[in-house]
Amino acid sequence: MLGAVPTILLVRHGQASFGASDYDELSPVGVRQAQAVAEHLAARGPAVTRIVSGGLRRQRGTAAPAAAAFGCEPVVDARWDEYAMDQILATYSRTPVRASVTEPGQATTSAEYQHLLDQALGAWIAAGEDSAGGCESWPAFSARVHEAAGELAAGLGRGATALVFTSGGVIAALCVALLELPAASMLSFNRVAINTGITKLICGRRGITLVSFNDHGHLELAGQAITYR
Repeated sequence: MLGAVPTILLVRHGQASFGASDYDELSPVGVRQAQAVAEHLAARGPAVTRIVSGGLRRQRGTAAPAAAAFGCEPVVDARWDEYAMDQILATYSRTPVRASVTEPGQATTSAEYQHLLDQALGAWIAAGEDSAGGCESWPAFSARVHEAAGELAAGLGRGATALVFTSGGVIAALCVALLELPAASMLSFNRVAINTGITKLICGRRGITLVSFNDHGHLELAGQAITYR
C-alpha cells in the first residue's frame, strides 16, 4: 500500500504511431503496454479515487484499461496535453521531419527525430514568453501543467491516489518545476521518458514532492517492449 499521504501517479502514454499518418493513435505495442500498466497498478492496490487523462487519443487510450480495472471513469483535462511537437518543429527548426508522416521526405528514425526535437525544444524554451509561430509558450505550458497538478493535489483526501495519463513533456516539465531546476533540464527528463513509465508524486503540507521517476518494472515483468516514443 502507498501510505497515508495523498499520491499522484503520472503515467506516460503507451507507444504512439511514430512515422504513421497519425502519430496520436496507440500502436499495437502501445495497446499492450497500456494493458500491462493497468494490470500492474490494479495488482499493486492503491486506493485510486480519481483517474485523469489529457485529451489526446494516445493519453485516453492508455487510460482506458486502468479505468476498466478500477471501475473509475476518467476525467479529461486538456491541461495534461503534451506540447505541440510538430508545431514546435515547424517553428523552431528547418527540418521537414514530423512525428506524423504525411508527405515524402518526412520519414526518419526515432533517434534522429529526438535529436531534431531536442534542438527545437531548446529554442522554444529559450524564447520564453516570445514564442513564435502561434506556439504555446514554454512558460504557459509549464504553468498550465503545474496548475493542473496543484488543483488535483488539493482535491485528494488522506491516503487517496490519483492516476494521471499524460505525456513525457508534461512529466518532464513537472519534474523540473518540483526540483527547481533550470528550464532546459526538461530536455534530459523528456529524452529518457519510457512509454507507460510511472512517476510518483506525494502531496503533503509542504506541497507536491517528486518521489520517483519513470518506473517501468511492469513492462519488464510482463515481457513488454520498452520504448521511448
